[in-house]
Amino acid sequence: MFTGIITDIGRIARVDQRGDTRVVVETAYDMGDVDLGASIACSGVCLTVVDKSAAGSPGWFAVDVSGETIARTAQGQWTQGRRLNLERAMKLGDELGGHIVTGHVDDMAEVTSVTAEGDSKRIDITVPATLAPYLATKGSVTVDGVSLTVNGVDDDGPVSRFWINVIPHTQAMTTIGGLAVGDIVNIEIDVLARYLQRMEHYRAKA
Repeated sequence: MFTGIITDIGRIARVDQRGDTRVVVETAYDMGDVDLGASIACSGVCLTVVDKSAAGSPGWFAVDVSGETIARTAQGQWTQGRRLNLERAMKLGDELGGHIVTGHVDDMAEVTSVTAEGDSKRIDITVPATLAPYLATKGSVTVDGVSLTVNGVDDDGPVSRFWINVIPHTQAMTTIGGLAVGDIVNIEIDVLARYLQRMEHYRAKA
């Protein structure tokens, strides 16, 4: 379980092709404090640490990325040099600064507009029709692992889109500030919205 509050930006140092894809990520984390088998969210994808650096040495960890995960996440995400938003798994008693995030990507979406609004950026994202019912103005959404507030939703055109406001702090501490038109991002909808939609589906069938 995660909160969508990013604590480091990692960089993919190496990609090894084997049964699954082994990805080695450089990080500022002291990996002496991270157990093998622990979960780290990598741009919104919950992955298991299978190897790591020793305590006190330059930080890195390795994860195995399955073909299923590669198919269901943003194209090009698992390539050498790619920057990733990192978050360690939430501990009991931690402050819930964002919202409840599972690290399971629901779908991918495309950035269709980036405009400056003061020091912030407005980013418009077009989503698949399957995600549209789960997005609501002032609700929560996870974009590449970052917990964000939905500023607005537009379902009037041929496609659905929502937009977010990215403040300077979020731009500096995550990869979101570097998004450009045409970029593909990982989307995880609010887990509460998912269950509410499911309940409404069964209520309608009753």
